[in-house]
Amino acid sequence: MTAAPADHPCVVTTALGTENEAESLAAALVEAGLAACVQVMHVRSFYRWEGELKREPEWVLLVKTRSARFAEVEAFIRERHSYELPEVLQLPVSGGAPDYLRWLLDSTSPAGAKPQA
Repeated sequence: MTAAPADHPCVVTTALGTENEAESLAAALVEAGLAACVQVMHVRSFYRWEGELKREPEWVLLVKTRSARFAEVEAFIRERHSYELPEVLQLPVSGGAPDYLRWLLDSTSPAGAKPQA
């Protein structure tokens, strides 16, 4: 699937402290049309925060979206996130099954925009 360089499939990641928060945010992103799909995974994170090593359970969201909507996705996550400094990373998708990528782009077309062919 070929998309314009400025608008291609991507994955946005974030992590939340509770399963309920993660599921709520995942559903809200899909319902808002900002994500075609969101996967929620339970992980254990190790990180340094304010000079202290932390080891915490977290729920990671893999948000399948389009790069042109990253700013909207980031704002949506930040508005609903409980962390002082939430992870919001955009990872480019360099390839994939053409029919899946077409579905992803169609599912995340801004309201009123013509879906990608």
